[in-house]
Amino acid sequence: MKRSICLYFQIHQPFRLRTYRFFDIGADDHYYDDYQNRYLIRRISEKCYLPANATLLNALNNIEEDFKVSFSISGTALEQFIKYSPEVIASFRSLAETGKVEFLAETWAHSLAALKSKSEFETQVKKQAQLIEQYFGQKPVTFRNTELVYSDDIAEMVAEMGFKTMLTEGAKHILGWKSPNFLYSSADEPKLNLLLRNYRLSDDIAFRFSNQAWSEWPLTADKFSDWLNMIPSNEPVVNLFMDYETFGEHQWAETGIFDFLSALPYSVLKNTDFAFRTPSEVSEILKPVSSVFVPYPISWADEERDLTAWLGNEMQDEAFDKIYALAEKMQKVTDGKLLSDWYKLQSSDHFYYMCTKWFSDGEVHKYFNPYNSPYEAFINYMNVYSDFVIRVDNYFNENPIEGVLEEKIDEVFSLGKEITNELKKKARKVKNDLMKEFAEDKQKIKEIDFDELWQKSDKEIKKFINSLDMQTLLASLNDMGEDVEVRVKSLLNNENKKKFIEFKDNVRKVSKQKINASKKMISDLWNQIDKS
Repeated sequence: MKRSICLYFQIHQPFRLRTYRFFDIGADDHYYDDYQNRYLIRRISEKCYLPANATLLNALNNIEEDFKVSFSISGTALEQFIKYSPEVIASFRSLAETGKVEFLAETWAHSLAALKSKSEFETQVKKQAQLIEQYFGQKPVTFRNTELVYSDDIAEMVAEMGFKTMLTEGAKHILGWKSPNFLYSSADEPKLNLLLRNYRLSDDIAFRFSNQAWSEWPLTADKFSDWLNMIPSNEPVVNLFMDYETFGEHQWAETGIFDFLSALPYSVLKNTDFAFRTPSEVSEILKPVSSVFVPYPISWADEERDLTAWLGNEMQDEAFDKIYALAEKMQKVTDGKLLSDWYKLQSSDHFYYMCTKWFSDGEVHKYFNPYNSPYEAFINYMNVYSDFVIRVDNYFNENPIEGVLEEKIDEVFSLGKEITNELKKKARKVKNDLMKEFAEDKQKIKEIDFDELWQKSDKEIKKFINSLDMQTLLASLNDMGEDVEVRVKSLLNNENKKKFIEFKDNVRKVSKQKINASKKMISDLWNQIDKS
């Protein structure tokens, strides 16, 4: 059987907010820049979605079996396509009718709800899945979270919703020495299969394609096929995940990006032992080689592959916490317009615009950003939030029956909780008795903390530290003293030693919070490996 390429595209556009001033609060509940939203949807449709879909449709119709692709489309994007560019919906339907395209589930608003509210997260996933089934005739069986955000906790929620496969980033600080070119499973949910993005090959197309300073420019389909042939033959899948706007918008047609997209499937099928398959197909034919332990959320954003693009400063944290403080209240709301605004205000883009990372990833953060500064984005969002809170409060003042009914429901739940707690106490007693009975026969594995790790011998820790991300390692050593740093440096291989020296000055400036998080990540990883 041929090896697999999983070609997946993300499609999302938020409802961008209009300039909303302090004096609009309480006076105007229309928050969106209709002109700008229409202009961008029409422009991106003409430059990207329609020509890219036409290119893929031609290949899907002309290649009999071995070419398939997959998409996820946020609810906010679908709603704007319907409103401003219905021909885009029709072109995606044409792709769906080939039977060679898989549509994935995600959150309706392209939100970070999974980090704050399980019920809100599940509501949005179901809402988006219903739209996919309505417009494209498919019930999604594979899940991808907003910006590939993933953690063990999120995996648990996704598995509970019945998904068998999930996409995420092949982050180096998670994989260590492992390759992303295998099927993995969740550490806590072993029945949930994970497809990990090959970020190097994906970014060669998405970010470096038109960079004439890049040593590999120009990138052709045949050159890309040659790179695929260099992948070890025992690695069965290459996951190419990227924004669909790569084609025609981020990389303009003049760069030759559509010629590349058109030629790629033919070149790969002719010159390599790979075939293109959908995520659910790959998950079906492969078995996980091991589990992946991800205690802290990762994403595909920026060099850090973490959440700092959305939750990396006080403005972002405040706005994020404020909007989700309303989650419990909003579960009781039935007003259509209020709910529509609630979903749209959760789009992760609003927090992304507040990002202050103007270094290596600064240009990425400026793209499609309607604001002149992150501070302007924060003030504008909080003005809109202030008006939204007034409307929510007015809703409950005008609908007191909602509150009365909720109190009665709470009483019923409270009674049920008491009964459940009694049953739990009895079950706990049985469990404790069993644990005491077998305590002498059970060998306990002692977990060690970060400081204790350095009491291990050089032989024990050498391979481990060389598998770590060097920036994370450097951050963890910030307050450990020169002796530990010298020892670590002496145990690194040549490649990591160069990175260690290169990153050293920048990492010295990290916060205490980042230092502690890095220490915990490393000690958790050691304990996981030690137990296995």
